[in-house]
Amino acid sequence: MTDKVLEVRRVSASYRGTGLRRRNAVEILHDVSFDLYRGEILGLVGESGSGKSTLAKVILGLLPPDTGTVTHYTKRPQMIFQDTAGSLNPCRTVGWILEEPLRIYGKYDAPERVRRVKDIMKRVGLPPACYDRLPRELSGGQRQRVCIGTALIQRPALIVADEPVSALDVTIQAQILELIDRLRRELGISYLFISHDLNVVYEICDRCLVMHGGRIVEQGTVEALFDHPKEDYTRQLLSAAE
Repeated sequence: MTDKVLEVRRVSASYRGTGLRRRNAVEILHDVSFDLYRGEILGLVGESGSGKSTLAKVILGLLPPDTGTVTHYTKRPQMIFQDTAGSLNPCRTVGWILEEPLRIYGKYDAPERVRRVKDIMKRVGLPPACYDRLPRELSGGQRQRVCIGTALIQRPALIVADEPVSALDVTIQAQILELIDRLRRELGISYLFISHDLNVVYEICDRCLVMHGGRIVEQGTVEALFDHPKEDYTRQLLSAAE
């Protein structure tokens, strides 16, 4: 892996209050730096409130950094959300949901959009019968496959996956992880894989970032981090996962 798809350099970011509290900024990210390479699955772990989701928002342009730079070497990075129920329109069919990014993009006519939707459904393991179904008519695993398909439909080179399997049972987790890894191998996609489950991170990720208090306190290959952690916080996380 030599081609860089994302470069984060010395990023700090904060949230501001509203009304009279607007001037009171709370800094969430502190001097964060890392690289992500083509075809790599980079894990991001840390306890709740450590800044993982805030970092994802900064990377996707949903929250501007106060200082530092985020450089993308690819177009249209996408996101896979944890909450499939909240991220899928409950009033629209699977076919409509998958086609919506292409309608917004405006590059393809209707027949080509439908062709691409059906191709993505096949690629993520959704049976053709799901095309006309609503999200509530699908299983949890199928809904997550729709979310993955929505992220894939514009053929991104970078996907941010925010706790993509935490709401699934163990059997379905394994299937979704296998799908994510297969798509990486087939399409050369890079992932920033956010998770609180270190066992999942060890199974699927190449390298890992450990975040604590809005800072990257340790990073390295998963084997090095899990076998020879350098920081007390990393050791605490590993101990809690046993």
